[in-house]
Amino acid sequence: MLVDTHCHLFHPWYEKDLEEVLERAKKAGVLYIINSGTNHSTNLKVLALAKKYPKLVKASLGIYPVDAVIDKADPEHDAEPIDITSELAFIKKNKENIISIGEVGLDYHLIQGKEKEQQKVFEQVISLAEKIKKPLVVHTRKAEKDCIDMLETSKLKNIVLHSFMPKLSLVKRAADLGYTFSVPTIITRLQHFQLLVEEVSLQQVLTETDGPYLSSVQGMRSEPSHILESVKIISKIKKIEEEEAQKIIFSNFQKIFLKK
Repeated sequence: MLVDTHCHLFHPWYEKDLEEVLERAKKAGVLYIINSGTNHSTNLKVLALAKKYPKLVKASLGIYPVDAVIDKADPEHDAEPIDITSELAFIKKNKENIISIGEVGLDYHLIQGKEKEQQKVFEQVISLAEKIKKPLVVHTRKAEKDCIDMLETSKLKNIVLHSFMPKLSLVKRAADLGYTFSVPTIITRLQHFQLLVEEVSLQQVLTETDGPYLSSVQGMRSEPSHILESVKIISKIKKIEEEEAQKIIFSNFQKIFLKK
């Protein structure tokens, strides 16, 4: 009963063996993979993969905060400019084909000097999520307080904080607001996520790989089959059996993403 709530299956690192990656995921017990787009070209790929593998792969269309505010392609960050009005309309048009909106949010680390522009785009994204009633999968880096401030004023209930890395005081604030935390497989070697799982209720925890990034083993490509490694760590922290941890996390996933 495993689920990878945040992965980038369209990434070039999966091009040569995607079928094998998905087969390993199924053999490991992964029932769902949420494939998260970042810009228009990746959103198109996300929809295509969800159509090709409808039982396993679910689509999440995103507007990555870096792509949202750049003027020209940025190969260093694998980013491309986005026509925000057009992309919001595209997401709305495909609301029946997606499980969530994401990844979206704020990033003051990868790009500086455009904080207000990012916030303006994020406001529009939040408004769209409210209108089409889809969960919001949020990326935030060096902008966590601003991000939580903006989310708190929204009407959204199903908010997933992907790979959330602020001080634990802000983790507690987000937990008190009822948000859910998507914990990557790097929890096996990064204490922050271990402390986060200690801090919050297991009913507010999801598992993700952020594949091909944030691997459980340094230098290795991350992939959905590795989710089991996260569950092992989470179950130890919470002092419960792995099977029980799987059931609770899967139930969390159902409540957020599958509830009509």
